[in-house]
Amino acid sequence: MSQNRLVIAGTGSGVGKTTLTIGLMSAFMKKGLTVQGFKCGPDYIDPSYHTAVTKRPSRNLDSWMLPKETVLDIFSHGSKGADLSIIEGVMGFFDGKNPKNNEGSTADISMITQSPVLLVVNCASMARSAAAIVKGFQLLAEGPNIIGVIANRVGSEGHYKIVKTAIEQECGIPVVGYMKRELDIEIPERHLGLIPSIERGELDPFFDKLGELVLETIDLDKLLALAVAPDLPEESRYSIFRQKKEATVKIAVAKDAAFNFYYPENLEILESYGARLVYFSPLTDKHLPEDIDGLYLGGGFPEEYAKDLSENTTMLSSIKKKINENIPTLAECGGFMYLTESISTTEDHLYNMVGIIPGNVKMQSKLAALGYREITGNKDNFLLNDQQQARGHEFHYSTFHSESDFDYAYETKGMRGMKQEGYLKDYLVAGYTHFHFASCVDMVEKWIITCQERKAHV
Repeated sequence: MSQNRLVIAGTGSGVGKTTLTIGLMSAFMKKGLTVQGFKCGPDYIDPSYHTAVTKRPSRNLDSWMLPKETVLDIFSHGSKGADLSIIEGVMGFFDGKNPKNNEGSTADISMITQSPVLLVVNCASMARSAAAIVKGFQLLAEGPNIIGVIANRVGSEGHYKIVKTAIEQECGIPVVGYMKRELDIEIPERHLGLIPSIERGELDPFFDKLGELVLETIDLDKLLALAVAPDLPEESRYSIFRQKKEATVKIAVAKDAAFNFYYPENLEILESYGARLVYFSPLTDKHLPEDIDGLYLGGGFPEEYAKDLSENTTMLSSIKKKINENIPTLAECGGFMYLTESISTTEDHLYNMVGIIPGNVKMQSKLAALGYREITGNKDNFLLNDQQQARGHEFHYSTFHSESDFDYAYETKGMRGMKQEGYLKDYLVAGYTHFHFASCVDMVEKWIITCQERKAHV
């Protein structure tokens, strides 16, 4: 495993971490390096940028959802064959689950992975004061290893030299380059409909231009020298990426422009435990794949494609029939929305969906839920019972409305307390929560065993 790695950390949200991360990835690729991307925290959109630039699946590193050993396992596995790993931070460097400690923060990930940290500072409207900001980040905690600074949004080369002189004198670390404030390039607004355009290659010229800009004003050779880090343990014998068992069941996974929010590890763990995954498109395929034993409908943005999904009536019928036949099914967020009776858009257009869950989804312009979730199952939940816990997150702009009585799939605990969530009936588990299977691999084992048992009774 390559030991060259960097955390791109920000003094706060909106300082330009993603733009710089993509630019660095593109620039190092232009210099002939194999680059691996990672993202701190639960996020599907930024890793899709990384994947498009590096041509390697970017992975999430999350020290709240997952134990430290699992974070290292994912990092070690993802970094294989790479010359340089670049870990994009989340929010400000020390911002995480708890204001009293580093849990779940970028700083925590930097310490777990023993990675050098490059601090991105928005230097607009300041000069020597930039050194005070960097000094504060250096002194707050002893564990992180801040090895350099990027001055972002400087007004000119002269402005950059002032900031560089102050930081290097007061903080004793190099300022390895800058990005100008007046650059005629801005990252597209991160909305859910962006991922298909990334995957289609429509943003490739943007990524290329960012790489060129980075090459002009950032010292990549110096940065690469600063990125050398200590050896980490290889994957443990308890790795979630263990030798794959022989496939005994076939699970269909929805994957297209409307459904594409999956942690790579979730799919890999399913395969490791004996599932053969077959992918299908609820948008364009007419029926589910044949002879399947399980069904996984992940997150995405069905509201963006509600008209097309509603018009593919043969697929709607195919899914409804299979779920009514008690095929073991997990539907997360977008998948849950798809299984309801209808989706109503922000423009008040109503589109019929699968109709297996009694109720309707209403889109709204403001966030309905955002944050980490501790998940405890219902006693009748075939994936996660009332004695088991998993971790995940919620992020959605819609609300679910039903006048029917039904069983909730699980109970979730977040910053605002406990709530009953989701929908449970027979072998269907559905809800807004995105699970990370590495937080409770028993879920996967139970899913596959249930698929085997159902298969034997057919």
